Amino acid sequence: QVQLVESGGGLVQPGGSLRLSCAASRSIFSINAMGWYRQAPGNQRELVATLNSGGGKNDKDSVKGRFTISIDSAKNTVYLQMNSLKPEDTAVYYCNSRVVSATDTYDYWGQGIQVTVSS
Repeated sequence: QVQLVESGGGLVQPGGSLRLSCAASRSIFSINAMGWYRQAPGNQRELVATLNSGGGKNDKDSVKGRFTISIDSAKNTVYLQMNSLKPEDTAVYYCNSRVVSATDTYDYWGQGIQVTVSS
């Protein structure tokens, strides 16, 4: 089991910045990948950015150059630095952790945090 607690969302004007944080309940080194997803009203949940244990990253095209995912292993925390925010970035953002065993893949989710980009 992995419990994930997100923080850092809120209301920001277009062009502004926010940093989301997600604290995991166990060592990052025991988790195969962590990432951020988002879901806007009426839309499916979509990948924003992921980072695996080998250091590989995967970012949604529309956030490349604006969003940066990073991990502080000492704090078991993953961050999403979001710059140059646009109204279309408005969504509920979810932290994800993935644990892969020999036979199964387990996905754990945070409770979600609202990000609203509006003037």
